[in-house]
Amino acid sequence: MGKTERIVFLSLVLDLFAFTIPLPLFPRIIEWYTVRESSDPSGFLSKTLFLVSSVRGIFYQSAQNSQRWDVVLLGGLMGSAFSTLQFLVAPQIGALSDKYGRRRILLITMLGNILSALVWVQSTSFASYMLSRVIGGLSEGNVQLAIAILSDISTPANRSKALAHVGIAFAICFCIGPPIGAYFASQPIPTAVNAWGAELNIYAVPALLTLVLLVAETIFLAATLPETRSHRPIDESSDIDNSVGSKSRGTSTAPSAQRTPQERINTLKVLRRLHLLFLGIFSGVEFTLTFLTFDLFDWSNKQNGALIGSIGVISALLQGGYVRRAISKVGEGKMARRGVFSCAVGLVFLAILPQFVSSQPTIAIRLLQGAAVCMAFTSATVVNSLTSFASLQCDEGIDKDTGKPTQDHPELAKGKALGHFRSSGQLGRAIGPLLACASYWTFGPSITYAVSGIAMLTLSVGMESVALAPK
Repeated sequence: MGKTERIVFLSLVLDLFAFTIPLPLFPRIIEWYTVRESSDPSGFLSKTLFLVSSVRGIFYQSAQNSQRWDVVLLGGLMGSAFSTLQFLVAPQIGALSDKYGRRRILLITMLGNILSALVWVQSTSFASYMLSRVIGGLSEGNVQLAIAILSDISTPANRSKALAHVGIAFAICFCIGPPIGAYFASQPIPTAVNAWGAELNIYAVPALLTLVLLVAETIFLAATLPETRSHRPIDESSDIDNSVGSKSRGTSTAPSAQRTPQERINTLKVLRRLHLLFLGIFSGVEFTLTFLTFDLFDWSNKQNGALIGSIGVISALLQGGYVRRAISKVGEGKMARRGVFSCAVGLVFLAILPQFVSSQPTIAIRLLQGAAVCMAFTSATVVNSLTSFASLQCDEGIDKDTGKPTQDHPELAKGKALGHFRSSGQLGRAIGPLLACASYWTFGPSITYAVSGIAMLTLSVGMESVALAPK
């Protein structure tokens, strides 16, 4: 791993650690605000919960715990709102990084993230907490800019291995962030902080931890991250064959450069569509998985956390031990297709699982575990492979005289192209959980997962052209 890659990876760990800390707290945060603001039927939270309850009632009439389901759904809607904002701003952040540089725009977005955490610390109303989420959704640019930076500094032959660090950082932080957030949520606010005199959020301790991580990340990036926009890509990694590295020095000519700009633009459109459809299905499965374990197994938060954590651990091991080594031989398209097919198999397991819960619970648990392994393989392969493939379409050559990037087409500029690619995925993450919830409550888990499995299998079959397409 080269120096810049290490900087980007460490910053991603800090950023995603901060991002995952509040994830398990959403339902409890909403419950706290509900208690505080229940006496105000005209308040923002009361109106929001009434709207959620009305929408939920169209699809599902709960005989018990209806308020709990509304809180869970509102938590999902908050996640969808974040993804919707990312869908809107990701292309703009990418385009700005093409014009003004990755480093400058990344540091500006970090200031927005810090502001979001500051608002959270002091948010004693649901409206102010939602304001912090909106600021965060409009400011989050670390992941997409990290992908652009890694694309700037890596050669086409090294690209997939470099971008695998993003997936590894995700897997690590989704393992450790939520349990650490839950732990600090139970800790009292430090006396020194209470001395400020201002009323703070009930979860001010995890909010302060998030703030510290974001400030540390910003200082770290400001002190160490170089500008990579006009970087001449060379092979910094020690585990890449030297002959490949020697060929990549001097001029950077990607395999995609042998194809016309219009062909590469068309490929990017196909990849954006696949990204949208895949995450639309997959994010719905992720979100309803806790519904399934609550409904059928009556699992506690601790058990659900262990399940999600195990998926993260397996995913991290697969990315570090298998994907980084195999993807250069298998190809990005084929690797992504394998991950989509694995998800389809996992969905089949989830679809038949309810039939065994009462009669053969051991088989039901084994099916759930099998589905978790399939989803871990999917998490380790699909998004990273599609992102790497998209990045290869917008590789720019290097002018021999000036040493600066040459641009074949405005739509192929790395920041802009990868921003649009991420935007499509965020749209899938925004609508997927809502559609999956509606289906789960209306038709039940078996039909929901069976239909999702068929959709994922259809997507896998339709990816044949991508799997065989040249980079």
